[in-house]
Amino acid sequence: MDSGIITVFLPLALAIIMAGLGLELRLQDFARVAKHPKAVLVALFCQLVILVGIAFLICKFFALPPVLAVGVMLLAASPGGPTANLFSYLYKGDIALNITLTAINSVIAAFTLPLIVNFAIQHFMNDGQQIGLQFSKVIQVFLIIIVPVTLGMLIRHFLPTVADKLHKPVRSFAVIFLVLIIIGAVAKERHNILEYITQVGLATSLFCICSLLIGYFVPRFFGINSTQARACAFEIGIHNSTLAMTIALTIMASSAMAMPAAVYSIFMYIFAALFGTLLNRYDAERSKAELLIEND
Repeated sequence: MDSGIITVFLPLALAIIMAGLGLELRLQDFARVAKHPKAVLVALFCQLVILVGIAFLICKFFALPPVLAVGVMLLAASPGGPTANLFSYLYKGDIALNITLTAINSVIAAFTLPLIVNFAIQHFMNDGQQIGLQFSKVIQVFLIIIVPVTLGMLIRHFLPTVADKLHKPVRSFAVIFLVLIIIGAVAKERHNILEYITQVGLATSLFCICSLLIGYFVPRFFGINSTQARACAFEIGIHNSTLAMTIALTIMASSAMAMPAAVYSIFMYIFAALFGTLLNRYDAERSKAELLIEND
């Protein structure tokens, strides 16, 4: 991938996407936490603690090469994205809760992502040749996430008509950009891509499945209803792989580190769709059973 594209185009394109995320957010989304605090707190605990821990264990279990292990941890540290809202809509989740979680995750990730990535670099790349995210790079991560999201929110607040017009084009751009960045990263690593898929394909698939299962069943364990649990599952299970890849390619200057997110992107939509379909089928069967019991 050309250095000019990496240093200029990728951050700019990601900024547009993050601004698009902001176009869907309002200040009320943050205030909405008070309406269902338990669901938000449980989802955040799953996202920031359980899943990061599981990603770490997966890296150790599969004995991933250091650069790929850091890539998996970078993916785990990335928040959910707008796609989670779409899946929640398709599979009967609480979309308002999704938007709330996206808003909070976007802010928290600006602080937690550098911490998690620094830990991963220090743990997996302890050969003295690799350095963690220096303060200037931490600021870059913060700016990549917070500034565009805030800009999008300001447009939504002051120019709602403009925000409505920009919403669909930006979302379409996000999909196209994800495809292009995957193609670009894979093209640069084309000589090693089969090896990378062999090394991280199973690991990223397992991480995706764990994300969806934990995102649904942990909230259910704490008494959160099925609709909200679905929202949590998709928010936690569908990570912002575009953000992870762009940080790997720009701030970390490593196309290899972007490979886990690229491979994950291929499986993410498949597993999320299967998971949502199974949940809908389960609810349908349970409704039939309850109806038969009532008739008897």
